[in-house]
This record gives sequence, structure tokens and C-alpha cells, in this order.
Amino acid sequence: MRVALFCKDKPDALAIRIENRPAHLAHIEATGVVEMAGPLISPEGQMCGSLIILDVVSLAEAQDWAARDPYALAGLFESVAISEWKKVIG
Repeated sequence: MRVALFCKDKPDALAIRIENRPAHLAHIEATGVVEMAGPLISPEGQMCGSLIILDVVSLAEAQDWAARDPYALAGLFESVAISEWKKVIG
């Protein structure tokens, strides 16, 4: 199943994002369940969140993946919405 994670950064947390980005990318590489991912961009052109599409067996697996993400462990996110997602186009 595909699961979408929509993560919004805390205000003024760009430094946390940049500092933890290598570990976050390593987590993506090591787990092998990320189908698509990329940062959300503010009107000012700065990274301010993440949209991640996982290909997992269950919603619980997606929640566990999100909890172990180095960005989450560093306290980067103000909010995280996790929902099953159906790919229709693309």
C-alpha cells in the first residue's frame, strides 16, 4: 500500500533541517520503502516541510518509519499527517 506523509516544519527550523538532512537521506536509502520524496518550499523559496510517499505493508509500518526518521527524532516537525494514498496518475 502507498502512504503519504505530509510534514510541516516548526517555524524557523531550517537549521535543524539542514543539520539532519544527511541522516534523513541515509534513512530513506537504508529502509528502501520511499517511492517519492521531496521538501515543501515556502513562498520565500526555503525548505519548510516534506512530502514523502512510502510503499509499505501497513499504516503501522508507515507510522513506525515516520517515528524513526531523523528529522522527527530531531524535533523538526510541527505536524505530521499520515494517510493511505492511491496513485492514479503518474
